[in-house]
Amino acid sequence: MYPQTCLKNAETILFIGDSITDCGRRDDPAGLGTGYVRFFTDLQMIREPEKDIRVLNRGVSGDTVLDLKDRWQQDALAQAPDWLVVKIGINDVHTFLRDDERSVDALMYEDVYRELLQQLREQQPEVNLVLVEPFYICLEKNAAPWQSSVLQVLPGYLDVVKRLAGEFSARHVPLHTRFQELLRHQPAERFCPEPVHPNPTGHLVIAEAVYAALALQGDAV
Repeated sequence: MYPQTCLKNAETILFIGDSITDCGRRDDPAGLGTGYVRFFTDLQMIREPEKDIRVLNRGVSGDTVLDLKDRWQQDALAQAPDWLVVKIGINDVHTFLRDDERSVDALMYEDVYRELLQQLREQQPEVNLVLVEPFYICLEKNAAPWQSSVLQVLPGYLDVVKRLAGEFSARHVPLHTRFQELLRHQPAERFCPEPVHPNPTGHLVIAEAVYAALALQGDAV
C-alpha cells in the first residue's frame, strides 16, 4: 500500500508557478495541463480513490515572483484553496544572469516571495503551504558555460525557499537535490531535453516528490 497524503476528502489543492506548472493547462479541458500537476492528480486518485480532491492549476509560462505578485490575489488568494503548492524561481535566476529590466536577484526573490506568503497567512492563515524548489537538470561536470553560471547562482535561491518554508511552516520539497541524486545514475536526457523543461519522466519525478511531501507527517521533507 502507498502512504496516504494529508489531503482530506473534498479539499482543494492549487498549484501555482511558471511554465513547468503551466504545461499547456489552458488548452486542456480539465485545466491541468500535461505535466506534473496532471501526474500528481492521477497518482493521488489511484492511490487514494476514496478521496474526492479538487485540483487547480494556475501556472503561467515565463513567470518570476514579480509576475506572481501581479496575479497573487486573483490566482491564489481568491481561490481560497485548502493547500497551495508554489514552484517558482528558475526564471528569476535567468533574469538575474541576463540582467533583464525586471531582473530578480536572490534578495529580491526572497523579499517578494515573503511578501506573498505574508499576505496569504494574514488573509487565509489555515491554508497549508508546500514550497517546491526550482531546479536545473544538469551536473556541473557536464555543464556548458551558461549552465555552469546557473548552477553557481541557483543555490542562493534554493536557500530562500528552504528558509521561507521554515518561516511559514510550509512543507519543503528539495526538488533540485532530488534531480541531482538521479543524475548520479542516469543521464540528464532521461529527464529533460534541456535543463529547465522536463519530459514526462521528469514531470513524474516532480509529481512523486510533491506527493511524498504531502504523505509525510509534520511540516517538511
